[in-house]
Amino acid sequence: MTSELPIHEVAAVVVNYNAGSALSECVASLEREGVRAIVVVDNGSTDGSLEGLGAANPDVRVLHAGRNLGYGGGVNYGAGQTAGELLLVCNPDLVLQTGALSAMADRLAQDPSLGLVGPALVTPAGDLQPSGRAFPTLRRSSFQAALGVLLPNNSYSRRYREANRARAETGTVDWVTGACFLVRREAFSAVGGFDDRYFMYVEEVDLCWRLARAGWSTGYESSARVLHLAGVSTAAVPYRMIVAHHLSLWRFARRTACDSERLLLPVVAVGIAGRCVAVCLRRVLAQFGRR
Repeated sequence: MTSELPIHEVAAVVVNYNAGSALSECVASLEREGVRAIVVVDNGSTDGSLEGLGAANPDVRVLHAGRNLGYGGGVNYGAGQTAGELLLVCNPDLVLQTGALSAMADRLAQDPSLGLVGPALVTPAGDLQPSGRAFPTLRRSSFQAALGVLLPNNSYSRRYREANRARAETGTVDWVTGACFLVRREAFSAVGGFDDRYFMYVEEVDLCWRLARAGWSTGYESSARVLHLAGVSTAAVPYRMIVAHHLSLWRFARRTACDSERLLLPVVAVGIAGRCVAVCLRRVLAQFGRR
């Protein structure tokens, strides 16, 4: 059983920060998919991306946040200025392929237990980006964090990636990448939207975790294809993003740790801080190596 896409019930929120020409391409792909209610939340861009958007898409509504609200905060701001049963959340550096939106909407229509569904994200080279994954645990995350920095191609990490790829082929997953997803407004509102204390990264893991606790499932729809350039906005401030990523990891660890695991949180904090320093140092060394 399939349903027709309720175009009038879809509102899209795109959070922009210095995305350049990618922003206009993203909005154009939303319009081709039939979305008419599009809101761009700008977190203080200075690269001319809004001027390019205005020239190419003059009817799109732009909300100036006044400061950088982060990704989740930007989505919350935009969602509060829109209506519609379904909310499409987008990075500015992606292009929806033909039929992607209808595939996600049909999936929600077919399964009332789903609160949110994410598409397959594809790189410009045609590679599939990992999206449908399992919720991180302290043990799993600790191994992954340490080994992923010291030995990126270790057997544990390879098994973890392979398990996630296999999981993404199934109908239901724990969480999907926040670059693009379609969510029921009812579900999004029920859990209070994103926790905007996450400035960048892990906010989608936290959202799906809270949806699961509220009784909603998360789906992955492999037939919905979305081209994802990745990192257009964050590349200009890499060290700030590295720090933001690790602060978000710490916030999620504190939120989800069970009673027995809370005794380990001081050790986890030291480990996350050490990993943050190691990632920054590795990037500095890589830059010197390229020079």
